[in-house]
Amino acid sequence: MFRISLETSDDWQEVENLYDLAFAPGREALSSYRLREGVPPVGALSLVARDDYGCLAGAIRYWPVRVGERGDPALLLGPVAVHPTAQGEGVGGALIRDSLARAAEMGWKRVILVGDFPYYQRFGFQPAPKLQFPPPTNPERLLAMPLQEGGLDGVCGMIRKVGTSGTPTG
Repeated sequence: MFRISLETSDDWQEVENLYDLAFAPGREALSSYRLREGVPPVGALSLVARDDYGCLAGAIRYWPVRVGERGDPALLLGPVAVHPTAQGEGVGGALIRDSLARAAEMGWKRVILVGDFPYYQRFGFQPAPKLQFPPPTNPERLLAMPLQEGGLDGVCGMIRKVGTSGTPTG
C-alpha cells in the first residue's frame, strides 16, 4: 500500500536522488530542464508516494510553461519516477492520475509532456503535432492532454519557459 502526499522541502533531496536513479545523473542535460531552470515546480502538484514504512516509492513534479505567441499557460509533466523496488505496482499511474485530477481542480487547462505514447495514452495523452519543443527533442514523443473541454483548441507553437509566477491565467 502506498500513501500519496505533497512533496515537502524535507523530501527534495530524496526525490532528486530518485530521479538520478531512474534517469541517470545526466538527466539535467535534457531540453526539458532548460524550461525548468530558475522556475519553481508547481508545489500543489509535486507529489510523493511512500510505502507503509515511509520509504519513497515514487515522485512526480509539474512545471509551468507557455505555448506559442499567445503565451497560453500549460503544465509540463515531469519528471515522474518510481523506485525500482516499487515498479509494476501501479505507483506511477496513481501519481499521474492523482496529480492530473488536482491540476484540473486548480483550473489548469492543458498538460504537455515528452514521453512514450504507448504508456501515456492510457491517461488521455495524445501526440501534439501543433506544438513544438526546444531541441533536441523527438517531436513524436511530444504529447498533450486537455484538462478542460477545449483546453487545446487553438494552442500551437513553441513551448517556452515562464517567469516565476506560473499560475494559470488563460
